[in-house]
Amino acid sequence: MSVFDDHHDELEHYETMMGPWRGRLAVSLDLVTNALVLVGQHGVYCRSARDAEKPAMDIQQIQQELAKAKQLIQNVMQGLRDEREQGNR
Repeated sequence: MSVFDDHHDELEHYETMMGPWRGRLAVSLDLVTNALVLVGQHGVYCRSARDAEKPAMDIQQIQQELAKAKQLIQNVMQGLRDEREQGNR
């Protein structure tokens, strides 16, 4: 199944509230946040052999990349919001 089928209700909700592109970005942000949570939970059980206080290195890298993707999505959403507000002035 595609993301459009799996998350039809969420997409419909956010696209209605924010428009198609912003709505899809909002759902993308939710999906990245969910992935961060899942990786964080997995990191509790997969500990580094060098430092038992930290998740395994691959888990750390996945968390970092997801955090960067989330930051980019948030930045795009803020930029779109700023553009819309400037257009309304």
